[in-house]
Amino acid sequence: MEGIRICGGRPLRGSVQVPGAKNAVLPVLAASILCRGPVTLENVPNLSDVAAAARILQALGGRVSQPAPGRLRVLPPEQPGRAVPRRLMQAMRSSLFFLAPVLSRTSQVQVSLPGGCDLGARPIDMHLHGLAAMGARFAQDGQALLASAPGGLRGADITLRYPSVGATETLLMAAVCARGETMIRGAAIEPEVTDLARFLQAAGACITGVGTRRLRVMGVQMLQGVRWRICPDRIAAATVLCAAAACGGRVALTGAVPDHCTAVVRALCRAGCCVTATETGIALESDGRLRGIGALLTDVYPAFPTDAAPLLAAALLRAEGESAITDTVFENRFACAAGFSALGAVAGILGRTVTIRGVRGLHGAQLAAPDLRGGAALAIGALAAEGESLLTGVEHIDRGYEDLAGLFAGLGADTARVRRREAGAG
Repeated sequence: MEGIRICGGRPLRGSVQVPGAKNAVLPVLAASILCRGPVTLENVPNLSDVAAAARILQALGGRVSQPAPGRLRVLPPEQPGRAVPRRLMQAMRSSLFFLAPVLSRTSQVQVSLPGGCDLGARPIDMHLHGLAAMGARFAQDGQALLASAPGGLRGADITLRYPSVGATETLLMAAVCARGETMIRGAAIEPEVTDLARFLQAAGACITGVGTRRLRVMGVQMLQGVRWRICPDRIAAATVLCAAAACGGRVALTGAVPDHCTAVVRALCRAGCCVTATETGIALESDGRLRGIGALLTDVYPAFPTDAAPLLAAALLRAEGESAITDTVFENRFACAAGFSALGAVAGILGRTVTIRGVRGLHGAQLAAPDLRGGAALAIGALAAEGESLLTGVEHIDRGYEDLAGLFAGLGADTARVRRREAGAG
């Protein structure tokens, strides 16, 4: 079993090129099915979730190649298959993004309920209700979901009860080639949603209101092939910022978009960090002596992002005073709190809130990543601790970070990917 060996207690210094966003490239890969011509994607991170999406594309008849690091070339299928294999659907939650594009192209598709991190209930009813308003019909047989649109998808006026990123992206992909006009009200405005909309526009889609809560889409017959550069990963940027805040030091994030990171930067400044926008991205300086930030709520963009909540919690484990972070999106966002306690932190869970009372010092421990962002949070906690830690469950972390150990090592941390027995863990 693989793990990440972390010897903490070192400040982080240096610069990092922020990679392309996982949460942007996955819907774009699914949307490439709508294109009638080659799609070239740049700034693509090398992640297990990206590999899983490529396997789904290939299972549907597409061809995916990597002509250079960070670049993918997709040849969409002329006649897409109508079924996504169950094992591929269950590899990640984002597999659900293939539902709308395949339904648009073939008028019928069979998928399974998707997998992903265990963060609690993650209903897909808004996806299905929106597609039903556009003419889709659904039947469920156990874990299999059969969707059909015998007359093709048609435009509709849809109001989302909550600005769901996934539902907004699903309905955008359904609408761009549907007959007539679609209005999506209450849409999500996260940078990754905007990135998908801009990709679709570049391929020939007619979308107005991009970046607002109301999207208007006039369906076109088909989209064309396109070259597209994936937007920077604001959560990867938040990971580095929180790690440097916890450990002390100075880091520069090249390619980060300051406007995408405003809520995270604001919270870290409250904790005592100095964060500045630069000509090339963002820089953070910290002496590692942080203060508690009191209460903080996550919410939809532009509020503090749910994915960064455990990362910030990890940064505050040694802060003077108390912090209480409540996640309004997922009920099981802070499964990493048990690992915080193993490091010697004082962290407790009540409902959706993690409460942290800062301690003077942390110590190394045996840790297991419970999910993607929780795993990164435990790595941050271990970086701020004295002594050696071993973090297992790296298959979760690999879904969203190309090489987390190498990333931190490049900033001066003593981290390495190891086999478990190399760290004396049996």
